[in-house]
This record gives sequence, structure tokens and C-alpha cells, in this order.
Amino acid sequence: MVEQTCEILRERIRTGELPPGTRLRQETLAEELGISRTPLREAMRLLAADGLVELEPNRGAVVTALSREAQVRFWEARLALEPAAARLGAEARNRDALKAMALAIAEQRAGGDRGFAANRSFHLALVHSAGNPHLDRFAETLWVQAVGTVIFDAQTADADAAKSYAEPHQAILDAIAAGDPELAERLTREHILASPVPD
Repeated sequence: MVEQTCEILRERIRTGELPPGTRLRQETLAEELGISRTPLREAMRLLAADGLVELEPNRGAVVTALSREAQVRFWEARLALEPAAARLGAEARNRDALKAMALAIAEQRAGGDRGFAANRSFHLALVHSAGNPHLDRFAETLWVQAVGTVIFDAQTADADAAKSYAEPHQAILDAIAAGDPELAERLTREHILASPVPD
């Protein structure tokens, strides 16, 4: 129950349904999710440990709102992580990760409401292609927190933004599938450098 509750709230934060600064009212959430406050409080503690919410004494939990400097630091961490993961992915050529990347690109090209989710899915699959669970957890943290919020805001403001990422994503996928580590790393770095940075 705690894990299920945690994942529901984590996904709402990921998608921007619960944007930074939102106060999470336990009574309302417990009623909405059909659970008692005990598992909800434990889920809040787990989310706080991940840095997704802040627990305020006598006031409950609030979705974390990061400063511009913190957001830039997360973006820099992504720039360090994803190109290196693409290089490892091109060496490993994990079929499941390649399929997940291709599916995300197909969703991006189709457009619709899943643009941000498909973009995030592509990048998480890219990191997953490296075959390192530590990198997977790091990428999840980045995309849930600052990076995900910045990109979500940019894409909801521009309906064509997610579609425009499909082509560079396809080029990265092709490089990984072809087993070209240098090209995969370079294309991923160029793609991230062209992505939104916190203003």
C-alpha cells in the first residue's frame, strides 16, 4: 500500500499534475486514494527522502520547488549522465532498451497528451540501455525533479516541442543500435545542449 501510494504521487509529480509548491493535504489525499493516513504518511516520508516533497512541521508536505541554481545543477548532472550512458548503451545494445526507445519515439511522432511522458520514457530507456541500475536510479531522480519540471513546462507551452524531439531521438537510437559509442555519445550531448535550461 505504501509503495503503491508513493508511486501514484511520484507519477503525479513527474507529469506536472502536482507542480512545485503544491501543498499535499493528507485528509484529502487519503480520501481520494481510499487509504488511511498511516500509509500516506509513510509514502510522504519516502518522497521526502527522494527530495520530491518537503515535510513542514505542523503544516504537512509540499511538492519541492527548487531554485534556479539547483535546477541548473540537475541539468548539468543530466549532461554528465546521459551521453555516457548512450556510449555504454551502444556497447551493450540491449534489445529491451532499444525497443523501449523506439516505442517512445513512435508515441512522440503520434503527438497528443503523452508528449512529455514519451520524451521522459525515451531518456530513461536511453540510460537503461547502459545496463547499470545505479544510473537508472539517478536518471529517475533527475527526471522527476528539476529537469522533468523544466521540460514539462516547455512542452506544455509548445504542443509541437515533443514531436520535434523525435528526429534527434531517432538518430541517437540508430547510433546505439548500430553499436557506435562515439556517435551515440556525441548526439546525446548535442541534444541535451539544445534542450531547455532553467531561466
